[in-house]
Amino acid sequence: MNFLPTDVADYADVHTSPEDEVLQRLNRDTHAHILHARMLSGHLQGRLLSMFSHMIRPRRVLEIGTYTGYSAICLAEGLANGGRLITIDKNEELESIARRYWAETPYAAQIDLRIGRASELIPELNEVFDLVFIDADKENYGLYYDLVFDKVRPGGFILADNVLWSGKVVEPIKPADRDTQAVVAFNQKIHTDPRVENLLLPVRDGILIARKL
Repeated sequence: MNFLPTDVADYADVHTSPEDEVLQRLNRDTHAHILHARMLSGHLQGRLLSMFSHMIRPRRVLEIGTYTGYSAICLAEGLANGGRLITIDKNEELESIARRYWAETPYAAQIDLRIGRASELIPELNEVFDLVFIDADKENYGLYYDLVFDKVRPGGFILADNVLWSGKVVEPIKPADRDTQAVVAFNQKIHTDPRVENLLLPVRDGILIARKL
């Protein structure tokens, strides 16, 4: 995930507003006790998600892939008054840690966790979203995009994480590497979709931003 020289990445971190105390503890707790801690958004990306949310002031946010709940807090920071964030994850084992930390924030009542397969839960949502964040299994990125698209308002945003996939998107792809194939196909799908304006930011592992026209 780390493409920048360490000293440049450290400089960016130092010159980015810090996480609050709850996020700092959740960050440390995840890295100390949870497998695959690199899945956590972390300081720099978390502040980017928070900044997007503050700029948009969404009333409805959908997050696909909750993990330990860090990014949900960041996205909830910019919710409009009365706003709500729905977050979906199939791993119920991490629900307790996410809820424990959410309870320490002002946003606990605005975060609605749904446990189950996103492909089954998204069609059941009767909402219009201002902002969608996709950060789940890579093979289904294209499917999730298709499922949420009509639920996003014109002018709304769809964000997708890990679209550089540790640099594998620019390397020869092995036939058995389905995740890389899926990420490359997803990036091309968005880039050629005339219904959106898109921007791929090389932040951390890459964030693709699509604005619905």
